[in-house]
Amino acid sequence: MSEPLQAQKSHGLSPAALLVAGAFFMEFLDGTVIATALPDMAKSFAVDAVDLNIGISAYLITLAVLIPASGWIADRFGARKIFTLALAIFTLSSVFCGLATSVESFIAMRILQGMGGALMVPIGRLAVLRTTPKHQLITAIATLTWPALIAPIIGPPLGGFITSVANWRWIFFINIPLGLIAILLSLRIIPDIRDEQRRPFDVPGFLAVSVAMVSLVCAMEALGSEMLQSGLVITLFLIGGLAFCFSLYHFRRAQWPMIRLDALNIPTFRVTLYGGSLFRASISAVPFLLPLLFQIGFGMDPFHSGLLVLAVFVGNLTIKPATTPLIRWLGFRRLLLINGALNVLALTACAFLTPQTPVWVILLVLYLGGVFRSIQFTGVSTLAFADVPTPQMSHANTLFSTASQLAIGLGITLGAIGIRLGEKIGEVLALSALPGISFRLAFVFIALICLVGMVDTLRLSRDAGIAVSQKAKA
Repeated sequence: MSEPLQAQKSHGLSPAALLVAGAFFMEFLDGTVIATALPDMAKSFAVDAVDLNIGISAYLITLAVLIPASGWIADRFGARKIFTLALAIFTLSSVFCGLATSVESFIAMRILQGMGGALMVPIGRLAVLRTTPKHQLITAIATLTWPALIAPIIGPPLGGFITSVANWRWIFFINIPLGLIAILLSLRIIPDIRDEQRRPFDVPGFLAVSVAMVSLVCAMEALGSEMLQSGLVITLFLIGGLAFCFSLYHFRRAQWPMIRLDALNIPTFRVTLYGGSLFRASISAVPFLLPLLFQIGFGMDPFHSGLLVLAVFVGNLTIKPATTPLIRWLGFRRLLLINGALNVLALTACAFLTPQTPVWVILLVLYLGGVFRSIQFTGVSTLAFADVPTPQMSHANTLFSTASQLAIGLGITLGAIGIRLGEKIGEVLALSALPGISFRLAFVFIALICLVGMVDTLRLSRDAGIAVSQKAKA
């Protein structure tokens, strides 16, 4: 057993989990922070701001292609080596993003940055999952999940702040010292886990799942960009759906599949993958909908809108210390059902906000929403791996990471669909004159999606994940 692994098992939560969480935060933040800087970047490149959206899309598509292959790469070359390489790629590409002088060079570097991110997130999570004892898994997962919750909330206002006081290029330059420190720490504390069995690379599986992921992500991006009338969306969904079905067929029959589906036979993993994906999609829509509600619906300026949205971040942060005791007290099933219902109520409450709503009420609603979604996110992510045996962890992690990437794209799409449905319903019910009605009704739509995702939770046994929650049986 390696020294880092021994240290982890004897001293609680390892420095490796903290390092991986920090790397996650840097990667997730970079995916959201440039949104508010697009106008200034467009001026530097002498193009329209909308032309730079491809920089965001190229990053997401690169993630979609490489995440499914990350498990094989880690098993073949070792988690420490690949995680360190991912950090180096991400840091170097950040330098070149900041130095870019044209749209073409910027997009190329965003693709390179996506390569680093695609390897960094799933392999970092795998290194922690495979070396964390079951009784410490809640704390480890809680540490790994906060970047995914916080980065989308603080990214846009942070990007606006950096752009205002300095220059958009510093959005990328600030990654340099952070990346260099992370690289040095990675070489020291990330366990060098790998699969001793040398399995061949699954070329047909990689090509099939790549086509599926790229097609579905592009379709959801196009759908969220008001290209619904175009036959392109239908074509992409059709190609993606066919490639996805072939991937499942291939993975079930191949001798050395890129992604083994054995983990789907584990009830806790299966439930959190299906219903949990709907939950992840619904909360991914929140950072997209809230700024639109406040700025377009209520006429606020970006600064005050960003300050309000930070209440969600405060809720995410303050509940973290209580998440583990709550899981141990209630158990996974009761916690996910009770907290899931509260999360649905918090989303629905956003539909009742108006420009006349007192600021303290808005802050309270957003704060509680942040609390409930943080608990649910940690609970779902922990339960997913609670009963997965260590030998299956690599394939389960790859499958989970792939589903999560699709869920993020689906969240933006659901938010856009919700807005359009809100516009139609507002017209039918003669509510169009109400401020922000389409965005408010979109929250009702998202809440219903979240509610549907909870149905799977009813299938959990009372002692689901008990090896992790350590809840005493009644």
